[in-house]
Formats: sequence, structure tokens, C-alpha cells
Amino acid sequence: MKPRSHLFYGAMCALLMALSLAVIPVQAADAGLRSLRGAAIQDADTESADPFKGSRDSAPIERNYLQQPPLIPHKVDGYTLTRNFNKCMDCHAWNRYKETGATKVSLTHFKTRDGQELSNISPRRYFCMQCHVPQADAKPLVANNFKAADGIR
Repeated sequence: MKPRSHLFYGAMCALLMALSLAVIPVQAADAGLRSLRGAAIQDADTESADPFKGSRDSAPIERNYLQQPPLIPHKVDGYTLTRNFNKCMDCHAWNRYKETGATKVSLTHFKTRDGQELSNISPRRYFCMQCHVPQADAKPLVANNFKAADGIR
């Protein structure tokens, strides 16, 4: 009798799970995309499905705090960064920045963590987008009241 009751309960659980999975996608599609706090993520004033779509070349956004890595003021879609090739260096390398008009890589990127100067970019600074991110003119998903300190500018 026990094996049959286990089989019955197992079949009932499987049936309930199948029914719940069939209902969930319909509810989610009707409710729209929402944050964990319940705010709508994609409103009518959002210009596209990707609110963080990178912008074309533009003036750099001002930094908010001391030692903030500069934001990238251009698109980086399709940029190749491997251990053998860094697309960013096509414009930002010390021997190319004047002809391209790009900002040259900081001297700090040529030092080891012990302060030893290197002839090439330090391996720990080679993958640019681990610190520098593309800037976007997007409204915040969560409201905040951050204000940069006046004395640090």
C-alpha cells in the first residue's frame, strides 16, 4: 500500500507543478517588467528596450568622487579585449593618442602594485572595462540622494 500512496502523491505534485508553470508566464506578461521593489522598469518615457544603450562620442560626464575611474564617452560594442589584444589601445596608447585625439592612458596603469614602473601596461590594469564603464544618459532605476562632496573638486 505504501508504494501506491507514494506514487499517487508524486503524480499529484507533478500535476500541480505543471499547472503552476503554465499559469506563471501569462501573469508575468500582463504585469510588465518590474524591479524587486515593484517599480516599473520600462515606462513610456523609456526610449528603447535598452535604457543603458551606449551613446555616440560625447563630452565626458563629470566625476562624482575622488579617484573615480573616468567613464567611457563612446560606444564600445564589439571592442575586443583578450590577453593578446586590447582594442582600447588603438586610440589611447601613448604613441597614438595625439593622432586620434583620445585621452592617453594614465601613468598609474604602468606600475605594479609594488610601485615598480613597467614599459607596458600592467596586467592588472590591462582589461579597461573592469573599472571604466560606458556612460549612459539614463534615469536611475532606484531614486537616491547622493551629492558629491564640494571640497574634493
